[in-house]
Amino acid sequence: MKTKLFVILIIFAGILSSCSSGKSASGKMYDRSAHASYYATKFNGRKTASGEIFSNSRYTAAHRKIPFGTKLRITNLANKKSVVVEVNDRGPFSRGRDIDLSKKAFMEIADTKNDGALKVSIEVLK
Repeated sequence: MKTKLFVILIIFAGILSSCSSGKSASGKMYDRSAHASYYATKFNGRKTASGEIFSNSRYTAAHRKIPFGTKLRITNLANKKSVVVEVNDRGPFSRGRDIDLSKKAFMEIADTKNDGALKVSIEVLK
């Protein structure tokens, strides 16, 4: 009898764990091969398109289409390092760039401090 109860509990636990939402751990892939750059220091203290004051010491990003407040996981395709940022601005406006990251976010996933652009994937978390 105890063995049957144990088996039923194991099956029930398995069913419950498969029903849980995985949104906190992973999201929806937006772009598997994007080009990222970072904001110049001269933008510190200026207003972003969302009305927030920009700071290169926060984890933020600019994208042309993704709504403000959206959390993104940005992963460097060369070293698999990733960072979570929040969209609070529009841009980048340079041809060939898909997303601008704050300097803090960019340097966290860069291999060297001399990198000016990275090939990244963009994943929407929420």
